[in-house]
Amino acid sequence: MSASQPSALVLNAPRTLAFVPLEAAPLTSEQVRIRTLFSGVSAGTELSQYRGTNPFMHRRWDESSRLFVAADSPSWPYPVRNLGYEEVGEIVEVGGAVDDLRVGQRVFGTWGHRTHHIAQRDFVRDRLLPVGADARIGIFSHIGAVALNGVHDAGIRMGDLVAVFGLGVPGQIVAQAARASGATVVGVDPVKDRRDMAIALGADRVLDPREGSVAERIKADTGGRGADVCIEVSGASTALAEAIRTVAYSSRVVAMGFFQGEARGLQLGEEFHHNRIELVCSQISGVAPAASHRWSKLRLWQTAIRLQHEGRLNLLPLITHTVPFTEAPALFERIDAGEPGMLQSMLTFGTDA
Repeated sequence: MSASQPSALVLNAPRTLAFVPLEAAPLTSEQVRIRTLFSGVSAGTELSQYRGTNPFMHRRWDESSRLFVAADSPSWPYPVRNLGYEEVGEIVEVGGAVDDLRVGQRVFGTWGHRTHHIAQRDFVRDRLLPVGADARIGIFSHIGAVALNGVHDAGIRMGDLVAVFGLGVPGQIVAQAARASGATVVGVDPVKDRRDMAIALGADRVLDPREGSVAERIKADTGGRGADVCIEVSGASTALAEAIRTVAYSSRVVAMGFFQGEARGLQLGEEFHHNRIELVCSQISGVAPAASHRWSKLRLWQTAIRLQHEGRLNLLPLITHTVPFTEAPALFERIDAGEPGMLQSMLTFGTDA
């Protein structure tokens, strides 16, 4: 693939990526052409696509019943063209009727790993980056919204003790957002680099789950009470099981992780049953029902950008690996292999952004 050729990344089969050319279609009067500057790579949802484990790739999601059902054709058949949801770009052309946007303005949003994107004016107008902002904050619009949604679902009160299980990218954002909400935050992760990052970015304490029961340590430190809220962000059933053990009696565990396959290791007849634990799923397809009259996905996206620009969320240090778009297949291989030290990886598109 030529570095200058308009193209997109597609998944032709499990662990089989390829570049396909993009047609330079003319704009309609209400459209805007965007040149991609940066695109973040998700180590969660995208990795499940790359490996072929995502349920959308084996079954059909029925919108009317909100059920995964058996079908001849899954929701995401190969080739999968919807890779990527953490993009930021620059307007390079506007349609004839677009008089409120201009070439050079920068835009965040979801349009996939591709060099260019055509969007409607309304989409772009709602997703402009603040003037003077570091363009890289744009790659955190969606994953930032996922994290903020989880913190909203947690119902954190000022002064709460919140344990965050899993300190990958979403867990790091959750930890920062929970602390900004007035909580004392304990981060839990077996990877030292991730624990160190959490401390550097403001977590009050970190624990290595390999060094003994997290639940027993936190209960001992709180006079037997436990954490006021636990948020599970790793997608590991063992972490969810320990979060259930760690939270206080009749308190809330938020399950944010994307669990793949069976959630083995959950002993639901033990602490979950006897401590009347409230288990809540947080997923970005919806917002907390009690706040849905004023919060939406768009507001969450915009807020994730604004909080970074105001300095209340510090997410740029999470970017540990940056590679050119032409090296995307190799980057996915590295993520799949679990390369040490990798948090947020990002594709660049040969710009001086």
